[in-house]
Amino acid sequence: MEQVETKTCIVCEQQKTEGITVVTAFICHSCESEMVQTKVEDERYPFFVQQLKQLWVRFHA
Repeated sequence: MEQVETKTCIVCEQQKTEGITVVTAFICHSCESEMVQTKVEDERYPFFVQQLKQLWVRFHA
């Protein structure tokens, strides 16, 4: 039986199995989908920007 690997999403910080890896960080499918559809004027936009800053920090650490 094949084990499914879970990873922690850098946006929602939950354990998920489906998503993408950007540099070394995992973003779950639901967060990716929500971020892509979020407009700059949306109140959640700054939250996504803050969470994605982790990519830069991890890459340059």
